Amino acid sequence: MAVYKCFKCGKKIQSNKLDARFICPFCNSKIFYKPRTHSRKLKAI
Repeated sequence: MAVYKCFKCGKKIQSNKLDARFICPFCNSKIFYKPRTHSRKLKAI
């Protein structure tokens, strides 16, 4: 189950709550993106 974020209102939406159509239930926007997880930077020795 993927988590998407609405580009317009910024709310997180799980993929199982979306219908066959990708429409935000909060603001009716059709633009989503997957937020990236935080990564760590390592120093080379």
